[in-house]
Amino acid sequence: MLKRLLTVVNLLAAISSYAQDKPMVFKGALIYTVAGPPIQNGTIIIHKGKIVSTGPSDTKIPSNAVVVDATGKVIMPGLVDSHSHLGGPEGGDASAALNPDARAMDAINPTSDGFKKALAGGITTVNVMPGSGHLMSGQTVYLKMREGKIIEDLLIINEKGLYGGLKMANGTNPMRTTPGNFPGTRAKSAAMMRELFTKALEYKSKADKAGSDTSKMPERDLRMEPLLEVISGKRIVHFHTHMANDILTAIRLGKEFGFKPVLHHVSEGWKVAKEIAEAGLASSIITIDAPGGKMEAMGLSLETGAALEREGAAVGFHTDDGITDSRLFIRGAALMVREGMSREKALEALTFAGARMLDLGSKVGSLEKGKDADFIILNGDPFSIYTKIEQTWVEGIKRWDILNPKDKAFLTGGYDVYSPIRSEFHHHAGEQ
Repeated sequence: MLKRLLTVVNLLAAISSYAQDKPMVFKGALIYTVAGPPIQNGTIIIHKGKIVSTGPSDTKIPSNAVVVDATGKVIMPGLVDSHSHLGGPEGGDASAALNPDARAMDAINPTSDGFKKALAGGITTVNVMPGSGHLMSGQTVYLKMREGKIIEDLLIINEKGLYGGLKMANGTNPMRTTPGNFPGTRAKSAAMMRELFTKALEYKSKADKAGSDTSKMPERDLRMEPLLEVISGKRIVHFHTHMANDILTAIRLGKEFGFKPVLHHVSEGWKVAKEIAEAGLASSIITIDAPGGKMEAMGLSLETGAALEREGAAVGFHTDDGITDSRLFIRGAALMVREGMSREKALEALTFAGARMLDLGSKVGSLEKGKDADFIILNGDPFSIYTKIEQTWVEGIKRWDILNPKDKAFLTGGYDVYSPIRSEFHHHAGEQ
């Protein structure tokens, strides 16, 4: 069974060619499935982009499999970044503070080298957001780090049949006095969001009364359609919020209009961890380990992860790239562990918890049978500063390898690595 024994060190182009045609087996690694306890000397089998099985060393291996000796390595699910700005996403403009009809999908450059940078950080699934300078900046987009030249190549559809959520924000970012009827206060911010959701309920009522009579249907309104998806629980609201009072306002709005937002950042989440848990909401948090930023984030604490965990609230992590570099994503979880978060919940927060926040938990986030074969190979403990991610695999295809000099350049930097001209030229020239 080990006739095709290869070492991780020698996993180059030859193995990728087998990824879809024959089963691949990685043996001997410490495997964090996230769905259960770690497996020492474990075995993971993948085929045609999916996980066939994950188990102990005596797991039965298909006779035609390509076997990789991963002894001494660590394998864990690909990381899920629940909040990023890769690819230059855009949303609403200065004409209005509420832009639920704007789609990040229509602005992202899928050939951006930022995606390769994210792969160097072990990220395999990402929620790309428009900015937070609006009360509603627009619709987010969920992407898988496949190779692709058009945005449709990267889309991942969730359990609700959508490929994105809705970005909302409160606090100082959308509180500006530029033209376009932006709010100048926190109270006005909440009032404007309530007003638009109330209009959405009125729009829904007219549509419900019309039933199958198309002549009585209200005129199509692109601003209302995503809000109806939010109210029905189909589209997830990703809510940028920092201070404790703003977090509570976000919770309040969700209760009023029947949706459960994922709370993003929650710099002062440690102050209202109990309230977040009681509301049954998940929080996607960020780790900032350098001074600077905005005044409303001054209360940010590395103890937030532990505080939310103690209260039983779901916790995930994000980069907000470029606030935190995608290559350093896993380090953020390590810092939260240092301040009291459990290792188990921190690993889950990097993977499965983030997947659930996007309604993608049935597809990604853990190494379970039937899920996408998204995983990373590390040379040591995930939370050690000495550990490096060596490979990133997406749907059974090796997308990043530290031993490939072109790939490694995205990890270590170097002259002109992220030049837009270089990126476009090499994509058209076939360099990956």
